[in-house]
Amino acid sequence: MNLILQLALELARLGLPVLPLRAGKRPVGNCPACKDNACGGRPNMKIPGPCTCPAPCHAWAAATTDPAVLTSPPWLRAWREAEAVAYHPGGAGLTVVDLDNADAVTWARTALPPTLTVPSTRGEHLVYRGAMASANGVRPSVDVKSTMAYARWLGYGTGTMAPLPDAVRALVEKEETTPPPSRARVASSPPPTWTRTVGSGCRHTDRYIHTGLQRGLAKIADCPENGAGSQAFGVARFLAAQHTRCPGPCGLDTIARQLIDAAVNVGVPHDYATRAVDRGFTAAGAHAA
Repeated sequence: MNLILQLALELARLGLPVLPLRAGKRPVGNCPACKDNACGGRPNMKIPGPCTCPAPCHAWAAATTDPAVLTSPPWLRAWREAEAVAYHPGGAGLTVVDLDNADAVTWARTALPPTLTVPSTRGEHLVYRGAMASANGVRPSVDVKSTMAYARWLGYGTGTMAPLPDAVRALVEKEETTPPPSRARVASSPPPTWTRTVGSGCRHTDRYIHTGLQRGLAKIADCPENGAGSQAFGVARFLAAQHTRCPGPCGLDTIARQLIDAAVNVGVPHDYATRAVDRGFTAAGAHAA
């Protein structure tokens, strides 16, 4: 039995639902039935509930405390390629405030009550007792991981775990559930299209830009019930990060408008969609305009 699996079993005995992570802090690939999103990725990625695939699949939804599952043949294959262990905080009734740099740590020490603290590569994880909704980019370099999310296991930490405070809950603005199609807000005019005219200082090819943008828009459109705002944040952060070495301008404001419109078209309030995309750009060190 490898050391990573031994650690996973120890954490499971303590009540933490665990899953294997491969290189890059990513879950292992989906099982054949769900590869390339063939299963639709639903419902387990939108609502709480266990993954029923025999192999670890659907990220946080696969996390379990069952040693029989963790040591089953499909999971053993995953553990052999794993480089770390992750856990589902919400499944254990916990919330992790992920502080990704020194500035975020400094902010948290004055804004949040002390609790169990785990050093991370670039900052800290603050662990509170109590579960809540998860959200990325609630502040620059600050993510909240609880329900429907996973966190990498970094150690037992120091300090005494405190109850989840209102100050952490207030960081997460609840995204409204997408209204029925008849109520969905549709952009009033066709979204702008990225062209070399607006991205005259971009170092990428037109094909690279359009392919990445279309994939991002598809990810947002694939969240017709909830989660589109968080997806818009993630897509914006990823796309903006590709332009940090460009001389500019790259036409990111045009890309931002397309992402916002995509989120609005699946029911995200316009103001929320705008904030999500702007936060994504800011997290990547870029600005839409």
